[in-house]
Amino acid sequence: MKPIAQLPDGLINQIKAGEVVERPAAAIKELVENALDAGAREIVVELSQGGLSRIVVRDDGSGIGAGELPLALARHATSKISSLDELEVVETLGFRGEALASILAVSRLTLTTRTAGSPHAWRVGGESAWNGKAPVPAAAAPGTTVEVDDLFFSTPARRKFMKSAGTELRHAQAAITRLALATPAVRFSLSHEGRTLIDAPPASEGEGLRARIAALCGKEFLDNAVWHEAEAAGLSLKGFIALPSFSRSSTDLQFLTVNGRPVRDKLLGAAIRRAYADALHSTRYPAYVLALTLDAAAVDVNVHPQKTEVRFRSSAGVHDFVFGCLHRWLRDVRPEPGLHHAAGFAVDQAGPFAASQQAAMRYSIPAFASSRVTENRLPTWLNLADQARQAAAGASPEPEAATAPSEHPLGYAIAQLHGVFILAQNAQGLMVVDAHAAHERVIYERYKAELASGGVPSQSLVTAITVQVGEAAAALAEAQADALALAGLTLTRAGPGSVTVRAAPALLPTSAVADLLAEVLDKSEASGTHSHLGEVLDAQHRILANMACKAAIKANRSLSLAEMNALLRDMERTELAGQCNHGRPTWVQIGLAELDRLFLRGR
Repeated sequence: MKPIAQLPDGLINQIKAGEVVERPAAAIKELVENALDAGAREIVVELSQGGLSRIVVRDDGSGIGAGELPLALARHATSKISSLDELEVVETLGFRGEALASILAVSRLTLTTRTAGSPHAWRVGGESAWNGKAPVPAAAAPGTTVEVDDLFFSTPARRKFMKSAGTELRHAQAAITRLALATPAVRFSLSHEGRTLIDAPPASEGEGLRARIAALCGKEFLDNAVWHEAEAAGLSLKGFIALPSFSRSSTDLQFLTVNGRPVRDKLLGAAIRRAYADALHSTRYPAYVLALTLDAAAVDVNVHPQKTEVRFRSSAGVHDFVFGCLHRWLRDVRPEPGLHHAAGFAVDQAGPFAASQQAAMRYSIPAFASSRVTENRLPTWLNLADQARQAAAGASPEPEAATAPSEHPLGYAIAQLHGVFILAQNAQGLMVVDAHAAHERVIYERYKAELASGGVPSQSLVTAITVQVGEAAAALAEAQADALALAGLTLTRAGPGSVTVRAAPALLPTSAVADLLAEVLDKSEASGTHSHLGEVLDAQHRILANMACKAAIKANRSLSLAEMNALLRDMERTELAGQCNHGRPTWVQIGLAELDRLFLRGR
């Protein structure tokens, strides 16, 4: 071992640069955050080779005085905090004083800046920045321009780990997008090799904000997203959330800020994911642009070198607030039939649900939302045969002569296709419904409402069923018998690896009891919920989802028109009826204009 020695400043800065300047996008993020902290209203970013060969960040902020320039490039020098008290209530994006020194350590950096009262700008950079030479006069408008050339030239090993210019450019564009979404009042421009990639004019509300979101996230996202905002207990959450039908295969459209700081927080991510859990397939991701605001003293931003993570003093309270907001929003806002269309069909631009309409108009809360589940009022939700008998007795859901199809958004059944799909006519055209998926959602929501009201109704089995589940699963079932009873399953342990089921949920076919129990115990054991299955609502809902899947009507079951219409009416009364418990769509709409195009009508 070598003797202990103090590291030279140059090596210290290069080590620190490894934490702060991971890639060109990280350097761009730090420079843009400095510009925002300086009060910039317009920020221009120019790149070459994805930022590997050149980065230019120009702003119209307050600038830096000539006497402060050498200190601005020093390690741990900042104007943003000066005491521990200020560190605990950080309200700026940067505060560590590491960015410029770290970038300087691994590149050729030139900084040109001018304050509003200065007759000219001052410049320092290149070798003079390293050697501490005095700034020289320069011509420039008020503000600051930072030029970074040959990133990682002094650390060639790090340069070898960089990806292609195209990959680095995508990371840089994503970083600018996150910052532009976090600060809508600031104009952003990003160009690469002279080609403009982002041009986001300032906007803070109304149509201007919608246009900015569409420019940064895509018009398709905006067409499928709804604006919401809520406040409670010193917390504020607002922004756009996309409906589950607009899910993604990756997290590329997830943008979250905390007090204006773009973050990727595991706690908040889990809360959002949980809110979408009932309506999203496990392989899909929700899309959103959300801003969380709270007291600066209630959040610690000094957690990660790149400042992308935060820590909350009341993590449980923040989690529950975010989850509660999205959970409520997703159930209050329902899509109109015109939005859903089959793959390969264009949206009817001339119809009442044209793509140019505002999302707030297309995702309204329709009249049938008044039948939402509440503690004191449950929808009928009988099995389809009972509903059909009720209909035949005088409450027929089938349309009578002169009845307008528009009275029910999902229309009226006209046929069943291959024992799987319901074909229905509504005011917009043809509705195609996956009967199993739709019935599954209806039953699941009923189970959840019954659980919240005290437990899922069960019925005693004529003959008790003994199920072999294995010793570990049998022990789990015995330990959590009370929790399973709330879900309608009454059982006792029959042997080392078996249990006896004496009662099951009322809507569950007896033939599905054994498979359901085995599946529930297997998933509970695999997810590690041994000790708190009865306490975690998510685990209970997972049981109910499995029950609903087993109880829903199966393929090739012939349905009468009365039964099909009964299901359509239940869907209209059910929250999240557009997706089944696994996140699959339950129906698609094919508009009249789309049908006309298929048959070349009017051409």
